[in-house]
Amino acid sequence: MGSWSSAVTASMRVASNARRITRPRSVRHHSALAQPQDRPVPSQTSTLAKTDPYVLLAPHLEQMRTSLLTLLGSSHPSLNAIAQYYFLHPSKQLRPLLVLLFARATNGLGAEFSQVNWAADNARSHQQELDAPLTRKDILCDWNPSMPDHTASFETAFELRIPPPQPFPHTPQPPLLHQTHSQTLTHALLPTQLRLAQIVEMIHVASLLHDDVLDKSPLRRGAPSAPAAFGNKLAVLGGDFLLGRASAALSRLGSHEVVELIASVIANLVEGEILQMKGSGNEAAPCPLSSVTSAIDLKDIHNSPSPTSSDKWTIYLKKTYLKTASLMAKGARAAVVLGGCREGEVWKEVAYAYGRNLGIAFQLIDDALDFSSSTAQLGKPGFADLRLGLATGPALYAAEEFPELEAMIERRFGKDGDVERALTLISSSRGVERTRELALVHAEKAREVLAFLPRSEARDALEGLTEGVVKRRW
Repeated sequence: MGSWSSAVTASMRVASNARRITRPRSVRHHSALAQPQDRPVPSQTSTLAKTDPYVLLAPHLEQMRTSLLTLLGSSHPSLNAIAQYYFLHPSKQLRPLLVLLFARATNGLGAEFSQVNWAADNARSHQQELDAPLTRKDILCDWNPSMPDHTASFETAFELRIPPPQPFPHTPQPPLLHQTHSQTLTHALLPTQLRLAQIVEMIHVASLLHDDVLDKSPLRRGAPSAPAAFGNKLAVLGGDFLLGRASAALSRLGSHEVVELIASVIANLVEGEILQMKGSGNEAAPCPLSSVTSAIDLKDIHNSPSPTSSDKWTIYLKKTYLKTASLMAKGARAAVVLGGCREGEVWKEVAYAYGRNLGIAFQLIDDALDFSSSTAQLGKPGFADLRLGLATGPALYAAEEFPELEAMIERRFGKDGDVERALTLISSSRGVERTRELALVHAEKAREVLAFLPRSEARDALEGLTEGVVKRRW
């Protein structure tokens, strides 16, 4: 976290303004979102964004991390170890950071903020439910040893237990609220938003556990990956366990809209992985089931008709959104919804647009770094995508300069010598440079939408992130 924070801070010092991210010359844009447009005249009141987001939210991030480890407890020591494994290694914490920054940047603006803020201060029953162990007494034989809880014995046959009568809790009613709402930033965070930050990080780490199994990755964050340390089975089960814990926490936030948003992220992660495996926008024919086997032949996924060059870019950027940007965009939007934003108010649209563009920029830089940074810098093996048969931005751009790459992309770099030859061609092209230029376009668009928010430290920090994300080296 320190290195990332320093990188963001340094980038903000050397850049005169986020507005200096200029549209590169001769950039070919393959996404509708990335089409060059006339940029708005910068506001005369715009100032240099100097706020380090990690310094601004350091106490909250530390509190989030500490209580998160408590939430992850399991009665099985191996599952407990695998669930906490990636949380114990340094990480950028970008996804929870976005949740908390948008909460601070918008709390007080939504029409229903007065209600949700009053509930946070006065509705003790909801607060107690939010902080209660994720394993409840009435969820049968489940046990989190890290939190006070009820356990059921397996020494004898289970007997009916009649619960004692419970007093009906008295819930104070909110005072009558005026029809008009004063849009004033509070710079505060709600308990539900802090919990949401933990939930998005749990979902992210669950996706890393599953990805490292699928990609057979030996390293993650500079240490042995979870599959390398614990084996594939435990890594998959650990990811499933994290999704279960995240789902339980999500159900207590009290917003159906937020539940639907975050649940759709999990579906997006799966859809993005399938799209990446296919490498085509066309669905493969389903494999007929028989009484002998119900297995799906993954070759069917890869043997779809070859997409055109423009289709490849569409598929690549759509996959990038589904696997990376969706969680950032919908997590940020969910934070604003929890802050009392109604349908039709612009704040949650700003959060989604920012998260979507920043997430795509983040992944484009990741794909460029795969070719330009060392394994030690990345904390994971370099050229990993190419060795997995995946054509990312640098390869797709390089193929425009060296058509020889097209055939290699079609066969997913599966022929002897393909990877080495592709690396030579990509390094001789402007593929990496043009991928970074495309990332700058998305980062600039993310910065532009922040103009709808009132000036604050949180907004300045969000502006700084648009620079830090594209200038990072790991």
